[in-house]
Amino acid sequence: MLNKLKRIALSLLMIAPLLAPSAPANALSDQQELIERSRLTFLKLIDHPDFPELKQYIHHAKAILIVPSLIKGGFFIGGEGGSGILIARLKQGGWSYPAFYTMGAGSIGLQFGGQVGEVVFTIMTEDGLRAVLSNQVKLGADASIAVGPIGKGVEASTTTNFSSDIYQFAKTEGLFGGGALKGALVYKRDDWNRGFYGRAVTPQQIVLDNEVSNPGAESLRQVLTAY
Repeated sequence: MLNKLKRIALSLLMIAPLLAPSAPANALSDQQELIERSRLTFLKLIDHPDFPELKQYIHHAKAILIVPSLIKGGFFIGGEGGSGILIARLKQGGWSYPAFYTMGAGSIGLQFGGQVGEVVFTIMTEDGLRAVLSNQVKLGADASIAVGPIGKGVEASTTTNFSSDIYQFAKTEGLFGGGALKGALVYKRDDWNRGFYGRAVTPQQIVLDNEVSNPGAESLRQVLTAY
């Protein structure tokens, strides 16, 4: 089942470039482009009027996972997928360098349409962070997950009584009808981490042990320093 979900997610990632404009000859690397898009997504959502709670959640978060383009679509067989970055709060202050991840989910049922979303996941607990740092985590099974926006059962913006390991804040465009997708998988992208840092490295070595760095992530880290 996990392999089937991976195949669905990877298929969606393969069609994602067809939805974007052609890149110039001097385009950024895939990793650098994802970091820049993640920075823009964070800036868009952190000040968005629909998400007044997000700043408070970021302030208390152990880490955040940003997925700037989560593609959802289907015709009877549904799928959802996108690439993202994980960045953790450092004990000495500031934020770590990013680790690269892929998210994917799939389901079978009566559904149709398509949707593109920008998502920020706030990881509130050590258990939630350890689950994401593992080889693979299934949200809702390996870590609890609640929806972030007002009207979805979230407390007032001043709350510190976070009842779930991970919360999601999503801005979506498009139309999707039918059954909800189940159990999104989040798994590391070893090839992207190796390509960005120049050697094989695990997400824990990147975001907790601080064994590697790359100046290409400084703009994102600087944006997060205010939170």
